[in-house]
Amino acid sequence: MLRSLALIFFALTLSAQWQATIVRDRWGVPHIYGKTDADVFFGVMYAQAEDNFWQLEDDTLRALGRASELYGTASLVDDLRIRAYEVLPRAQAEYARMSAQNRVLCDAYAAGVNRYLATHSDVHPRLLARWEPWFLLAIQNAGHTALSDARNLKLTLSEIEAAMPGAGPLSSPAAPSSGGEDLFDEEGSNMWALSPSRTRDHHTLLLINPHVYFFGGGQRYEAHLESKQGLSVSGFAILGTPYLRAGFTSHHGWSHTNNLAKVSDSWTLTPEEFRNATTWTEEIRVKTPTGTGTRHVTMRKTTRGPVVAIRDGKGIVIAVPLLEKGGTLEQRLAMAKARTLDEFKAAMAQLSLLGSNTLYADSKGNIYYLHGNAIPKRRPDGEWDGYHAFAELPQVTNPKSGYLQNCNSTPELAAGEATLEIKQLPKYMATEPDNFRAQRSRQILERKEPFTYETWRAAAPDTTPLASRTQIPELLRELESKPDLAGLAAELKSWDGESRADSVAASLFVLASKPKLSPESLARVKQELEAGFGTWRVPWGELSRLQRVHTSGSEEDFSDARPSLTVTGCPGTLGCLFAFNGRKPKEGKRYYGVSGNSYVAVVEFGRRVRAESIVTLGQSADPKSPHYFDQAPLYAAKQFKPAWFTKSDVKKNAERTYTVR
Repeated sequence: MLRSLALIFFALTLSAQWQATIVRDRWGVPHIYGKTDADVFFGVMYAQAEDNFWQLEDDTLRALGRASELYGTASLVDDLRIRAYEVLPRAQAEYARMSAQNRVLCDAYAAGVNRYLATHSDVHPRLLARWEPWFLLAIQNAGHTALSDARNLKLTLSEIEAAMPGAGPLSSPAAPSSGGEDLFDEEGSNMWALSPSRTRDHHTLLLINPHVYFFGGGQRYEAHLESKQGLSVSGFAILGTPYLRAGFTSHHGWSHTNNLAKVSDSWTLTPEEFRNATTWTEEIRVKTPTGTGTRHVTMRKTTRGPVVAIRDGKGIVIAVPLLEKGGTLEQRLAMAKARTLDEFKAAMAQLSLLGSNTLYADSKGNIYYLHGNAIPKRRPDGEWDGYHAFAELPQVTNPKSGYLQNCNSTPELAAGEATLEIKQLPKYMATEPDNFRAQRSRQILERKEPFTYETWRAAAPDTTPLASRTQIPELLRELESKPDLAGLAAELKSWDGESRADSVAASLFVLASKPKLSPESLARVKQELEAGFGTWRVPWGELSRLQRVHTSGSEEDFSDARPSLTVTGCPGTLGCLFAFNGRKPKEGKRYYGVSGNSYVAVVEFGRRVRAESIVTLGQSADPKSPHYFDQAPLYAAKQFKPAWFTKSDVKKNAERTYTVR
């Protein structure tokens, strides 16, 4: 009791130096106002804790390498990765060397969550009763380690155990759900920008559209931040971070897509290198059926990075950039505060982002694309030689085509035909294909008619699975000798290629495209639909559904017995810009959305900024909140809500206003 009171007193005392006003609009979106950037950071973290503390704690625990304390050996492999890369010690070291101004930002970040806990005795953290300032930097570092080569190397549990004595026995990482079948499993994003020359009103247009998981880690969190220190931006944060990852101001905006630039490397150690590796011991607490035990794990590291596995008797090291450099927080703030294109480019030249492409648009009529950011520069022998300079990265400013796009695709066609010459680039810098979403984007953006804000908004949630236009004719030729599938062939032949709620052909095409469209996969789909519905004539709207479950995505399964909404989006792999990937539960016959369009904003930079946005479900993860599922009907209908930006608009549409200090 005394300890709890002491923690509350500490949180109240620490937070007393910060104060934020939070205005919740009619959709529950928080508009955070403060005198300083630190006040705003304090406020947005308080708001995140209000809306989804469970996930906030879970994501932070995973970034600290402590998930095994809750989930046992199913999370131990991930915890070992976090510990091997020394995520927490590096975060503490980065905090210590930061400027006093940036340490204050980290302090305010932690104080916001601590203030929430101190004033909500009904909230019971599972493990973390107090946030520390460096937790923010640990979340950033943990994200960097997730881009390592480990997945490509297909390391086995025994190879990991051999490199880390004391870690075993290990088990496979936990599945993202309690069961069921993923129709497609793809994360991606779309982003477009249009020059004033291509619009009726001569205004620049921007589309922000990340595709990530709706549940579990990395959820997108909409917010509007405004301080008297030059911060005034609306968009989304990744839950657990106080700055906005993508968004817009009154004069500019930006978005990101992930790329395939190679940002990590692996090496096989010689016996001498392995013997000379530095060793240390990590104590990792692991939940067991009878309680919680501690494993004392011996780890090794070289100057290149940690030893993550032993294969064929030789140690494997994987190096990940930015863990020592840091700087992500500083760059994110500089991007948001930029007033001109040159200032934005200067922010990007800090080279502190990993795995992202960036698209920019502003009220002066500029559009700009940058492929990648922090990319290690390789010498001929494969060793790293710092980072590629900003000027060496593929980029395009104000192309003649009047548009820019990227959909996790090649930068060569960012503005149409051969915008960038990528043949001269290092092979590891731009390996992306020209995927179906990028092809469909160019079809839309190359229309002859000038765009209006309304036609821009209508184009964003396009539901044309472009792959169907080439793959179905090929399939139909193969089906000519399959009379038992003649009815399905006729349905596909007459399809207009749009994924609509009433389209039976969309159901057949999407379901049969996994793993690859063929007569065999189509026959399988016919059999499955007849078994589940009594007929294969099942429209897409009957199969593709949206339902909200526990924020984790694993503690509660989807159910055909509970209400859900029809969503006409379909997998982005097939070229659908309204990306929507479903999962069929064990005891069910429909597919419920688990990833895809997770935040969408359409922005126009005119005399004043105009914007609308939508998230998949709603602002709050509390089932008792009116904002638990209130955006879902708009999302399902391919509609948007206002993204109010000016103080007068926010005030007119305020649902609740309160001050936290």
